[in-house]
Amino acid sequence: MTFSWVRMKSRKRSCEAISYRLRSQPFAWQYPYRIRTDHPNMTAHAIHLSNVRAKLTPRREPYWAAPLERGLSLGVRKLPDGATWIARLHDDEKRHRYHSLGHVTSTVDYQAACKAAREWATNQRAGVDRKIAETVADACRAYVEDRRRVKGAGTAYDAARRFERTVYDHAIGKIALDRLRQARIEAWRDGLVSGGLAKASANRNLITLKAALNFAVARRFVGKGQAIEWEAVKAFKNAGKRRTLYLDLTQRRALRNAAVGAVGDLIEAAMLTGARVGELVSARRSQFEHRTGSLTLHGKTGSRTVPLAPAAVELFKRLAKGKLPGAFLLTRDDGKPWAPSDWDELVRDAAADAKLPTGVCLYTLRHSWVTAAIQAGMTPLEVARLVGTSLTMIDKHYGHLAITAARQRLATVEFV
Repeated sequence: MTFSWVRMKSRKRSCEAISYRLRSQPFAWQYPYRIRTDHPNMTAHAIHLSNVRAKLTPRREPYWAAPLERGLSLGVRKLPDGATWIARLHDDEKRHRYHSLGHVTSTVDYQAACKAAREWATNQRAGVDRKIAETVADACRAYVEDRRRVKGAGTAYDAARRFERTVYDHAIGKIALDRLRQARIEAWRDGLVSGGLAKASANRNLITLKAALNFAVARRFVGKGQAIEWEAVKAFKNAGKRRTLYLDLTQRRALRNAAVGAVGDLIEAAMLTGARVGELVSARRSQFEHRTGSLTLHGKTGSRTVPLAPAAVELFKRLAKGKLPGAFLLTRDDGKPWAPSDWDELVRDAAADAKLPTGVCLYTLRHSWVTAAIQAGMTPLEVARLVGTSLTMIDKHYGHLAITAARQRLATVEFV
């Protein structure tokens, strides 16, 4: 009994001592992280209150709140002309990492800053490194280089040309990856159409951009949570309609005769091969083989070597004459390589002089080549291989022509 009484008495004294310390040091229980009050960096500040932030003295060193979670703190840097939210992360390597979350505003308040700080910390712990690719344009360039290494020059060339036309010099290319929002992507997509691009072409550019952005997530240039912004952007519906602008042989010849100079050679090359314009303007002298009458093309579906018609062989013989293996087969009148869209206005002018329908472009010649080839009896598989597209696409857009051609050939066969 004596032992028990002494033990109880000792416990009572301990409780009284703890109670006294709490009463004499009230901040000890209100701010558990307030370890030292004589050092400004070790003090937890109530920066979630706007009136507290307003009374802070401007200084370079942020005022830190109690940690949001283990290793993560949110602070505010008070300057004479405003304040900025700062996140600090103590990583596994015992280092402090800092990140500016933007200016303190009515929309970027304490709660928004806490959310942004946690997202940043999650990305840091996942190994996200924004220094490699900070902007949308940076991510697109990195994607092009990856395509060149993995898929080859043809796929890289197609993606690079799309980005050159629609991203690199566009406002969207300058946006930071972690600041890219659904509305900005949709505005970019709609702007392509309002700028004269067909909805089907805008969809193809959107697909390529999404691929680059997904590549940025896979390579940890940006956090995976950011992908929701472009996943929500949808392509235009019913955009892949059958092409209806077709030029017959007389019209194609009129277009060629109306063109002057180097654009005439480009038009003739498109007429004779059905190749994509990007494949033609990137072709080098070494890609033309006179002995076999063939041309190797590099496009978005990879590389392919196609046989040439006699007229095409003569054209490329003339274009290749006197050129080194690395020289471009097709160049502008000033001898420089064709850049994207250099030919657009020249082709429109030639079409107008030839009194052709509005809307004629170099892709019209590709469509006309495929149409003429199928009507002449070539199989869809042969056409698909020659123009570098899938049999599915040929069947979707030109299947009706194959059926008509087959019906005409059936009429000449005696079965009974």
